[in-house]
Amino acid sequence: MIKKIIACLLLSLPLFSVAQKKDKNAAKAAATITAEDMKKHLYIIASKEMGGRDTPSPGLEKAANYIEEHFKSLGLAPGNNGSYRQYYSLYKDSMQDASLVINGKKLALNTDFQAMTSNYAAGLRFSEVVFAGYGISDGDKRNDYKDLNVTGKLVLIADGIPADYKPSQQGFSSPSGVTGKMNAALSRGASAIMIIYNNFPRRAGTVSSNWSMNGFKATQSLFGFTISADAAAKILGEDGKTLLEKIKANAVASKTYKAEVELNYSKATKTTQVSNVLALLEGTDKKDEYVVITAHYDHIGTRNDTTIYYGADDDGSGTTGILELAQAFAEAKKAGKGPKRSILFMTVSGEEKGLWGSRYYAEHPVYPLDKTTVDLNIDMIGRIGNDYRKDKDSANYVYIIGDDKLSSDLATITDQVNSTYSKMKLDRKYNDPNDPNRFYFRSDHYNFAEKGVPIIFYFNGVHPDYHRPTDTPDKINYPLMAKRAQLVFYTAWEMANRNDMLKRDLKLEKPKGF
Repeated sequence: MIKKIIACLLLSLPLFSVAQKKDKNAAKAAATITAEDMKKHLYIIASKEMGGRDTPSPGLEKAANYIEEHFKSLGLAPGNNGSYRQYYSLYKDSMQDASLVINGKKLALNTDFQAMTSNYAAGLRFSEVVFAGYGISDGDKRNDYKDLNVTGKLVLIADGIPADYKPSQQGFSSPSGVTGKMNAALSRGASAIMIIYNNFPRRAGTVSSNWSMNGFKATQSLFGFTISADAAAKILGEDGKTLLEKIKANAVASKTYKAEVELNYSKATKTTQVSNVLALLEGTDKKDEYVVITAHYDHIGTRNDTTIYYGADDDGSGTTGILELAQAFAEAKKAGKGPKRSILFMTVSGEEKGLWGSRYYAEHPVYPLDKTTVDLNIDMIGRIGNDYRKDKDSANYVYIIGDDKLSSDLATITDQVNSTYSKMKLDRKYNDPNDPNRFYFRSDHYNFAEKGVPIIFYFNGVHPDYHRPTDTPDKINYPLMAKRAQLVFYTAWEMANRNDMLKRDLKLEKPKGF
C-alpha cells in the first residue's frame, strides 16, 4: 500500500511542477502592465471632462470614444460584427398632464392628488371604488383583501401600517411598503389604485421618470395616484369624516363604495442609446471559445450641475485594467505568442443603474455563452479598502469573489496562478453566502453567472470615498492597482491557454429576494 502511495506521488510530481512553472511569455506580456500607464489612462477616464460618466451623458460617450480609440490603436478587431460598440436603448417618461375627477368635481394637482410617474398613458373611468384598508397582504399574518373582489377594480388604500402589525419582511419588498401594497393589488387583478396620504397639499412632484431599459414591458405596473384624505372623503361619504383617525382605529369598513371616478394621465417618452465597448483578440486553435474580461466604464455623473463624482476607483480603475490587459495580450500576439482562445475585452455602461450593459450583453451575446469559459470582472482595484487600511497585507491583497460558485475548477486555478506569479493575499471573505453586502450580486459578472458562465470578481473593498465626489485619481495606489491587474492577466492567460474549458458543475444559489 505504501509503495502504491509513493508511486502515485512520484507520478504526480511532474504534473505539479509543470503547473507551477512560470510561463516566460506570460511574464513578459504582464510586465507591460505598469503603474505609469495606468495612471496616464485613469487621469483621462476620471477627468473633469468626463463629468462622472453618468449613463447616459456626454461624458460617458467621451469615455467610450477614448476606450474605442485605444482598442483600435492596439490593432484589436471590433467586437460586435464590425463595430466596437454594442448599443442598447434607454427610455425616459415625462408627465404631460394628469387629472382626477370625483363625482363630477375636478380636483387640483398637488393640492388634492399626484400621479405616479410609473403610470402608462390612459384615461380610466370607474363607477365603484373598493376600499381595502391598508392594502396589506402578508401571508397568514394579515390579509386586507379577505372577502374582497378587486379584479378590474379601482382600489383605495391608506398609507402606513396598523399599530398592532409587524411586517414579515423589511425593506423594498416589505408587504407594508408602497411597492408591496401595489403588488398585492396587482396580483389580485386590480386595474388602478389610489393611496391616501396625510401630507397634502404638496410641492409639485417629479414629472419625469429615471432613464430605464424598460421601454417595452412584458407587464404594465399598476396605474396609480396618491390622494389627500379630503379627496378620499368625497368617495367614502360619511365614513370619510375624520378619515385618517378612523382608519387608525380600524373604524372604516373594507367594502365597495359607489362613486364616479375619472383618472387621466398622459406622458411623452424620450429615447436615447448608450453602448458597451467591445474588442476581440482572436485566438489560435481554440478561437471559437472565449474568455471575457469586463469592467464598467460608467459612474454616477454630476450632481446639482457642479459636483462631479469622478469614479476613479469605481470603476475607472477596472476600465483602466481592461485597457492595460488588452495591450498586454496584443503585445503577446504580435510576438507570436497569442492565446489559444479568443479574448473579448468589454467595458460596459449602466452598471450603476442596475447592471444594464452586462445584462444587455448576456441577453444578446455576440459570442456564444456556452462557449465562454469564464468572465473575469474587474470592479474597483485601485484603493485600499476599509478592512485593510491598517493590515500588514494592505499593499498586497485583493478580494476574490465568486470563484467557488459555478465551477469546481476555478478556485484551484486561481490559487495556482497566484502562487506562481503574483503571490498576493486572496481574500474570499465575500464568498460567504450570508455576507450582508452581497457583493456577488452587485457587479456585472452576475449577469454572466445567471447564464451559467463561471466568473471571478476582483475587488478592493469599499473605502471612505466610495460613491463620493472625492473618489479621484490622485488617491489611487497605482503600484497595487498594476499588481492586481497583472493577477487578472495571468488568470486570463491560464484560462485562454488551458486544454479544457472550465467545468460547470456547481449550482448557482440565490438568496431570498434575488
